[in-house]
Amino acid sequence: MESTSRPVARTAAGEVRGIVDETTGVRTWRGIPYGADTAGEHRFRAPRPPEPWAGVRDAREYGEPALQGAFSWKDPVIGTEDCLTVDIVRPDTDDVLPVVVFFHGGTFVTGASHERVLQGHNLAVSTDVVYVSVNFRLGVLGYLDFHSLGGDCVANPGMLDQILSLRWVQDNIANFGGDPGSVTIMGESAGGAAVVHLMVAPAARGLFHRCIAQSAPVASVHTRLQAAMWVRTLLDDMGMPRTTTLADLRREDARQLVRVGQSMLFNGREAAQFNTAFMPTADGTTLPVHPLDAFEEGTQAPVPLIIGTNSDEASFAKVLYQTTKSRTRAARRALNVFDEDNADVVLSAYGGAEERADFAELIADAVFWAPSVTLATEHRRAASTWMYRFDYASATKRRLGLGAMHTSDLEAVFNAPLTTRASQIDRFSSREGLGDISRIMQHHWGSFFHSGAPGEEWPVYGFRSDDKPGRATAVFREKFWVEFDPKAAKRRAWEQFDMREWGNNRQDLVESLATFSDEDED
Repeated sequence: MESTSRPVARTAAGEVRGIVDETTGVRTWRGIPYGADTAGEHRFRAPRPPEPWAGVRDAREYGEPALQGAFSWKDPVIGTEDCLTVDIVRPDTDDVLPVVVFFHGGTFVTGASHERVLQGHNLAVSTDVVYVSVNFRLGVLGYLDFHSLGGDCVANPGMLDQILSLRWVQDNIANFGGDPGSVTIMGESAGGAAVVHLMVAPAARGLFHRCIAQSAPVASVHTRLQAAMWVRTLLDDMGMPRTTTLADLRREDARQLVRVGQSMLFNGREAAQFNTAFMPTADGTTLPVHPLDAFEEGTQAPVPLIIGTNSDEASFAKVLYQTTKSRTRAARRALNVFDEDNADVVLSAYGGAEERADFAELIADAVFWAPSVTLATEHRRAASTWMYRFDYASATKRRLGLGAMHTSDLEAVFNAPLTTRASQIDRFSSREGLGDISRIMQHHWGSFFHSGAPGEEWPVYGFRSDDKPGRATAVFREKFWVEFDPKAAKRRAWEQFDMREWGNNRQDLVESLATFSDEDED
């Protein structure tokens, strides 16, 4: 690696020239291809290594993100199918450093490696690491299994992109001063779920050594039934016949596929039952089984894990229903689709989800907290595990009843104030204490990057003993403290509930999809 104002590093496909940012004290290379174009005949297929290039490639500009909707009134689609790129940031030194690979969130449909909060300059310097942020396929092109239309595809293109990026890191990161034997994979929201999925993926085994999953909806995995349902919905919304083939879809305009896919996200009934259009599918190969099953069986990667959630992940849900009866009905419908026999146990733990705050907490716990607790409970048998809860919220967010809402932790971990959409509400309010909690979190995250354990004051998520209650959970608010087995009654309620199999009591879908399959055979 050449240390100048325009540092040059070699990759297997060719050399890249980055820049030194003297303001933040980092070297950075942007938009480096780790895979080839996924358009045309390569759509819905496994990714391929990048095409080699001659000379030195300019790596000053970020690559375009994966194709995605922009969710504005004009309904634009941004990005490209030629999206498999990474961005690298490291301190402006020649030290060999641990590597952090970050997978962005965005409900598996939006996001980019270079979102303002994720650019990583402060994190790389403060924790002394080589930081790698990854773009990968999203939505229709990355997180929908089209096997119901034929076998000429892979079930999980987005996951396979992530695995290819980790192989690229193993093969190339030493040339950027990174240690390929010390790789932490890290992500938030859908990116946190991606971390968990990679822990389960056989093809990713050995490509990383530590994991951090922040606000991960780890149970967000399609069954074959769900995937087939959403493929059928896509064809119907595209105005295409049920006899459509994969070759037909490869000839369609990618932007139109994304545009229609974006409209599928707003199917109110399905979204209210935690069944969104785009997720990885438990396909028996890339993702062999549901992550909850893998962790229960002990077949996940036995590596150190930090996992946690924010205390008010779904505070937006307080305004979704206007009456106590409607809130209870909505909660019961969502739970019944998974486990009708134990729905009442969970509902009673939240007072029937009648009050706005109880309903929002149930939704947040169903998607984020309860599955994360299950994983931590199982993983502590395989490797050292630490759990946390992020509680910090500005005075304005607390006054509005929003609290430590989804994505709030990113500002603190990256020490990047006012860089998320959720943080814009704080632009003119006091954020006293955020700097302090950011320094504390970076201390623990940095220790984990380097040693495989956070600071000594954060105990493992351990078992009950004669003198310890177990389940230690670090709490990050204006200060740091540890609680043991928080929300124990609710934890026990969720232990009786099975979140693995969506679609129970949906005989209407089973029958209609059977018809869909029969039509495919005709």
